[in-house]
Amino acid sequence: MSEPISFNDLPNIDLQKLQPIDVDVLTGPDAPRHSPKILVLYGSLRERSFSRLASEEAARLLRWYGCEVRTFNPSGLPLPDDSEADHPKVKELRDLAQWSEGMLWVSPERHGAMTGIMKTQIDWIPLSLGGVRPTQGKTLAVMEVSGGSQSFNAVNQMRILGRWMRMITIPNQSSVPKAFTEFDDAGRMKPSPLYMRLVDVCEELVKFTWLTRDKSAYLTDRYSERVESAEELSRRVNQNTH
Repeated sequence: MSEPISFNDLPNIDLQKLQPIDVDVLTGPDAPRHSPKILVLYGSLRERSFSRLASEEAARLLRWYGCEVRTFNPSGLPLPDDSEADHPKVKELRDLAQWSEGMLWVSPERHGAMTGIMKTQIDWIPLSLGGVRPTQGKTLAVMEVSGGSQSFNAVNQMRILGRWMRMITIPNQSSVPKAFTEFDDAGRMKPSPLYMRLVDVCEELVKFTWLTRDKSAYLTDRYSERVESAEELSRRVNQNTH
């Protein structure tokens, strides 16, 4: 369980404007009321990684909003197909993906794209695993940091991946240009419109997770898969009659 976060942990927040999530507005009385489970992925292994710093800033906010947050450290994760699925880092990532109800992906932009480290993490999460789709119907927020002027290449690519992984990607997103100017020596993001956008994304991710998590099975129930399941059942039954 994540440790609760207080206002003291958010020194750059306007305390009068940060509001708790009104769960009753977003879900019914019989819906689960446990803390939303959010998995955070970041896309750099540098010692001073701005994608990691942004993800840590977001994790603090998500915890303040009442979420249980876990962050995956990509160090040591092998390239896709360069190891078996029982590799400890692969198993850790897949277990976290199944545990989560929503995700936050934060990537640097490198050569006009998300990093290979970010893509490797996503590539190790299968569309289907043991009859379970570990990402289908879960919420997703995307953010990027860059060393130069503002760009949206990485978040746009991650949106495509989120759709491919059958996730509910929230409308808002964050792109932090010249990230080296936006964090202080302690690794905290400085107050600015860019910081406020990061807060917006976290708030919206929590709202969408509350709104959809107990309805995700119905939202992702598809005609084509019901037909396929009926055909599989028919084949199994017919095989048993011979």
